[in-house]
Amino acid sequence: MNQEDWRALLRKRGVLYPVNHPLPPGFAKMGRREFVKIAGATGAALAVGAGSLGCQPGVPRISGSGPAPDPEERELALLAVDEARSAGAGYVDVRISRHWNERVGTREQQITNVSKSDSYGIGVRALVGGSWGFSATREVSRDAVAAVAREAASIAAANDRIAPSETVLAPVDPVPDGRWVTPHEVDPFTVSVEEKADLLFRANRAAMAVAGVQFVSSNIGSVKESRLVATSEGSVIQQTFVRTNPSMNITAVSSDRSDFQSRGSVAEPAGRGWEYVVGLDFPGNAPRWAEEAVMKLTATPVDPGTWDLILHPSNLWLTIHESIAHPTELDRTLGYEANYAGTSFIFPPEEALNNLRLGPDFMTFIGNRTEEGGCATVGWDDEGVAASAWPIIEDGIFVNYQTTREQAAWIADQTGVRNSLGCAYGQDWSSMPFQRMPNVSLMPGAEDLSEADVIAATDHGILVEGRGSYSIDQQRYNFQFSGQVFWEIRHGRKYQMLRDVAYVGRTPDFWNSMAMIGGPGTYYLGASSGDAKGQPVQSNAVSHGCPIALFHDVDIINTA
Repeated sequence: MNQEDWRALLRKRGVLYPVNHPLPPGFAKMGRREFVKIAGATGAALAVGAGSLGCQPGVPRISGSGPAPDPEERELALLAVDEARSAGAGYVDVRISRHWNERVGTREQQITNVSKSDSYGIGVRALVGGSWGFSATREVSRDAVAAVAREAASIAAANDRIAPSETVLAPVDPVPDGRWVTPHEVDPFTVSVEEKADLLFRANRAAMAVAGVQFVSSNIGSVKESRLVATSEGSVIQQTFVRTNPSMNITAVSSDRSDFQSRGSVAEPAGRGWEYVVGLDFPGNAPRWAEEAVMKLTATPVDPGTWDLILHPSNLWLTIHESIAHPTELDRTLGYEANYAGTSFIFPPEEALNNLRLGPDFMTFIGNRTEEGGCATVGWDDEGVAASAWPIIEDGIFVNYQTTREQAAWIADQTGVRNSLGCAYGQDWSSMPFQRMPNVSLMPGAEDLSEADVIAATDHGILVEGRGSYSIDQQRYNFQFSGQVFWEIRHGRKYQMLRDVAYVGRTPDFWNSMAMIGGPGTYYLGASSGDAKGQPVQSNAVSHGCPIALFHDVDIINTA
């Protein structure tokens, strides 16, 4: 890749690298290991002009980019560190967090749900010998915090006596005053329930005005979290995360009441504020979504067989999530998720890394905690590791997993990367951090091909829009995905709407059949607001960006 290619890649990751500053010597020709080393650097690596690699433009990971920690919380966090250390812990990290959740739901012109909740507490994780212990409490007095810290160290010591193990934490530079806030213009919690309901009611009325539509439901979810992380290595990091999650589902019913069809999945969760919801223009777009629901009633059932497949990014992101992002979690690969959510076909690491071809030469996936608007975007992870971006699949070859500080050493000999890639996360103060998925995104093509260009290159195919039902096996190898809207493509044009479509395949075969990808103009950020993992189960919000893509000779089934 030349320097302009790398600049384009960085821009797509939300990193602005000014044109009047040349990239560092050798950057244009650097390989994967060098890219990861730079992308994972903490502090002000490559800092010039408006931003730095791994940083959000205009929101630098330095003191002053967000509110300072509450003095009492800071004191309690450091007290917990000291108490756990005095109880025998070799390493300690502490999280004090407050979580706010709100949901406003409607159906037609009725409010169906208004819910608000908040949760506040402290969690302490301690390492004794090579074993972990964890304890948490919602009582944040000095005595309660000290007791929880000592309990975490005691649990770790007991675990180490019963099942001693070796744990090597990857090095990380301490961040004594880290501050970061999700880039947003309007805090959704400053917007009244009445204003949110009014927007939903206007959208519902617009959808109901379309003949054939019988039911409409819509929701706006809002999440905000204040999270303070302190470690025994000297980091004190205050972050505020903001996410919004608007949704709408429109149902049309046939005149003889024999069939109904719905159009949902019209928008994605995002690490953005209220301005994102307003910008989606639900009232303006609702008639189009409603018309699609009505059209599905008389759409032609698909003929099962082999078709070329065009996946709009509003559908493709979920396929990425299930078949690329999940199987590249290192703990899943090594069997730690086997009892709950399966393992991975990308195994064993020493054979898969730098050898396994998962797609054509133009296919590159980037893992990141830096993508603007991403639900997994942060300033630092729960171990104080700075957000970064790194290749997971480069030029079609699998080159790296997702790692935490503990996991980095497990594959360092194969990857040459000894630092954590910043994937530690606990869903709240009462949850122990472990490896969670970052944003995982498919890079757009170097040529700025449009959706129309990809359709024009297809003679006999199906265009799929929106996420639908899916299933995938315990190794993320065999899958089936559906969607919301399906168009038959004949001789480079949309011919008719289809229904009852699902595509099936095996992960390596499917991705190796990718024949064309759109350019940056087709790039779209899909997301899941609740990705479950672990026992006890934890939830993580995550985004996946991608362009439109064409796949050859894909097996299509009729779901009816």
